Amino acid sequence: MKKVLVITGAGRGIGAATARLAGEAGYAVCVNYRQNREAAEHVVADIETAGGRAIAVAADVSVEADVVRLFQTTDDRLGRLTGLVNNAGVLERQMRVDAMTAARLHRVLSTNVIGAFLCAREAVRRLSLKHGGCGGAIVNVSSGAARLGSPGEYVDYAASKGAIDTLTIGLAREVADEGIRVNAVRPGFIYTEMHASGGEPGRVDRVKAFVPMKRGGEPGEVARAILWLLSGQASFTTGAFIDVTGGK
Repeated sequence: MKKVLVITGAGRGIGAATARLAGEAGYAVCVNYRQNREAAEHVVADIETAGGRAIAVAADVSVEADVVRLFQTTDDRLGRLTGLVNNAGVLERQMRVDAMTAARLHRVLSTNVIGAFLCAREAVRRLSLKHGGCGGAIVNVSSGAARLGSPGEYVDYAASKGAIDTLTIGLAREVADEGIRVNAVRPGFIYTEMHASGGEPGRVDRVKAFVPMKRGGEPGEVARAILWLLSGQASFTTGAFIDVTGGK
């Protein structure tokens, strides 16, 4: 059976690394992005150059109509879905909770939580044996921040990832007998562009001394964990978490 994968937020960082690795593993990949078309098309080109198949599809996962279109486009152009990586996420500037506005909270939670739920919904509608699907796997990208809280920096982001942890556990149990496995990875301090969104591009180098392994992680290290959870090698694993945090 052909493997078809949607990866949200796949134009950069962990999503892009996962898309490239998935292409090498034989998946036809839908590379979702919100704004940076050039970056997403570069990922697609890399996959195609390596002999794989991929498409880039613009969609804001916080917008329900965009999510529906994203999955319908994947159906039409790549075929029956077999997996989803819920990776899209946003981060705002470092700030204490007592300075946060409702607008900021809506932006973070709309993408990081509601977007993940909407994408999971569309995936389940396609994968579930109950809906005539053939089963498959969902991997949610959470964060070590869900356990640590990110005080003084990103409590809102950490809370959104706590919600992803709960989604992972609840959905995994909800669809376990419908042929769908749902798991998550929790990255730690990873060298990605996301830290610039928080106002500190060099954040990983500042905090890596607090990591037991004394270094930051690379996107590819997270991607390999994601690919394992998607694969048949994880066939009896659901509702589980892999912390890719260097021991923190």
